[in-house]
Amino acid sequence: MTFLQIHRDGPILTVTMNQPETRNALTGNTAVDEFVALCDDVRKDTSVKVIILTGAGPIFSSGGNVKDMKRFFDDALTPDLIREEYRQGIQRIPNAMYQLDVPVICAVNGPAIGAGLDLTCMCDIRIVADNATFAESFVRVGIVPGDGGAWLLPRAVGYAKASEMAFTGEAINAQEALACGLVSRVVPADQLLAEANKLAAKIAANPGSVMRMTKRLLREGQLASLASLLEMSAGFQAVAHKTADHREAVTAFIEKRAPKFL
Repeated sequence: MTFLQIHRDGPILTVTMNQPETRNALTGNTAVDEFVALCDDVRKDTSVKVIILTGAGPIFSSGGNVKDMKRFFDDALTPDLIREEYRQGIQRIPNAMYQLDVPVICAVNGPAIGAGLDLTCMCDIRIVADNATFAESFVRVGIVPGDGGAWLLPRAVGYAKASEMAFTGEAINAQEALACGLVSRVVPADQLLAEANKLAAKIAANPGSVMRMTKRLLREGQLASLASLLEMSAGFQAVAHKTADHREAVTAFIEKRAPKFL
């Protein structure tokens, strides 16, 4: 059984983590390889404009499989080997997701725990069911965020709130997540995918190549100096001005009609 179930509707991909029996855990299965392959495929397929990521069953993702962690008790698994396993394992997901240049909407259908919470932070927009909860719970099982959560979560909620969540391991509910900026919208659980699809359709109505460049600028803007980002923006803008979609948008505006993008 594959971990990711992928459904395509035109330029929109709906990707569902489909192992509810393990609470959509991200370790001890093929999740890492499938996420990396998905990101590779989408980067090459310019007809994809937006992704919706969600989970099957009542839980979005429990993160790491705690039962699988018992194998680390084996003395043969030295710290060096475990470190390399993280590098070649779950850390490949944030690396792949960060390089993904199409918008990703995370439709959080239930609890997002540990690496499950961090996975939501790898997405661009988070729409959540009103019964969703979030916990940076690594400390509760005596480990640190090994998947990049210490980099991801502060960028979503700020350093102070991320510290509170990471140091206590306590869960916050959907309304608390909305208040701290972790999510952009809370909707009734039975309307989650419908709302995610409405937003995806609005995004997909825009030129795909320009959206990919826009996402890259937003990501780089978190790290680059203003001067560097302005230089990159000028280069991207030079490319954008020469696209057929830009020509169509300007022509449609002048002719007072709706544009028809590729």
